[in-house]
Amino acid sequence: MPDPFAQPATQIVEVDARFLQSPEPFERTIEALERLQPGGELRLLIHREPHPLYQVLRQSGYRYRAEQSDDGFWSIRIRQVGPDG
Repeated sequence: MPDPFAQPATQIVEVDARFLQSPEPFERTIEALERLQPGGELRLLIHREPHPLYQVLRQSGYRYRAEQSDDGFWSIRIRQVGPDG
C-alpha cells in the first residue's frame, strides 16, 4: 500500500480546533476536507485525540497520522487515499 504522506502536499489547509466545543472541531474538519484539492493535506490541531473522527476518515477514503506534542495538543495530518491504496 503506497504511503500517501511520502510526497509533499500540493496544498496545506490548517484547522485549529484547540479548545472548541464538540461538535465544532468535527464539523470544521469535515468542511475543510470537502474543499481540499487532490494531493492536498489537512492539518488538524486539537486539544484531545479525536477517536470518532478516525473511523469517519477511514470509511471515507482518508489516511491520517496523529502525533501528540509535548504540550499535550494533537496534530493530525489527513490526506485522501487514491484508488490503489
